[in-house]
Amino acid sequence: MSTIQPNSVWPSRPTLGGLSAFQSLILLIVLIYLPLVAYVMFANQLGSARSYMLLPAIPAVVILYAMSLRNWRESPIALIGATLVFFWLMMAVAAPYLPLLDPNKPFAPYAAPGSIKNGVTFLLGADMRGRDVLSRTIWGCQRVLVWGITATSIAYIVGAAFGLIAGYLGGWWDEIVSFVSNVLMSFPVMVLFILILNYLGQSGFNIVVAVTISSAPAIMRIVRGLTLDAKTRDYIHAAQTRGEHPVWIMIVEILPNVRGPLIVDACLRLGYTTVAITTLTFLGLGLQPPDPDWGLMIKEASSAALVWKFSYMLIIPAIAVSTLILGFNLMADGIREMSLKD
Repeated sequence: MSTIQPNSVWPSRPTLGGLSAFQSLILLIVLIYLPLVAYVMFANQLGSARSYMLLPAIPAVVILYAMSLRNWRESPIALIGATLVFFWLMMAVAAPYLPLLDPNKPFAPYAAPGSIKNGVTFLLGADMRGRDVLSRTIWGCQRVLVWGITATSIAYIVGAAFGLIAGYLGGWWDEIVSFVSNVLMSFPVMVLFILILNYLGQSGFNIVVAVTISSAPAIMRIVRGLTLDAKTRDYIHAAQTRGEHPVWIMIVEILPNVRGPLIVDACLRLGYTTVAITTLTFLGLGLQPPDPDWGLMIKEASSAALVWKFSYMLIIPAIAVSTLILGFNLMADGIREMSLKD
């Protein structure tokens, strides 16, 4: 049908129960993402069901990681990136079932890594309030992943929608969308974040709004460019001849055939969003206490870490952030490398 070959990141051979690899991918992502979102965002509404919410996500993460290893085996870079990302994803879904201390409960302030105080072993030490650093690091990845993936996903939905409209319909649609995008892109990203969050307030939902407003214009430009190229192809002319609706052509004909570059950009943008959320939390404009978060851990430890023997409070969450961002970037590089071979 198409003369544009999408990246063969997920071959179409049957996998789970006769589903294609892409269909299996979507199913597994849903089994992981929706329970994790419910667990983090709607904890109070779940009640006792919260204890079982993440159980289906654990095998889904394992299966999805195995699929990644099989389909990306030709790219060591992608495998390393996937391993880093899936490690933190597994920690996020398995955190309630691991033998961890309460991340918000004070035990022994300034306990050194490897020490035993009050009958409790602190493998990575305790912070200035006596809370276990290992527990807070593992639990903290939940909020970073949920809000980062949610913000990036919504930014992609908005940006891709306007990019398809501007690129396919053209005319005054293109002029208006491109003008608004150029205006938003003229602001430095962090300045735009701070302006939006100062106006809307500090919360996870407002971070999603800020990321969407700042990231959607760049995504729109990418999708617009891909759409301008795709709409000249023969399969688009064939769909137009059949009398297909423009919305059908944009969503069913164009978008799937340009998904390769978008997958690469999405991996990179997930890393950017993780940095943004961590930075905003460090500045006091992001996710709020008491629940653990890597940016919040770095902020709280910034003063105590000036003393070298307490620097582990800052170094450990900083390493966690760095490994997750590195994982997303390596995945993007690996996928791009594989696409160039096709």
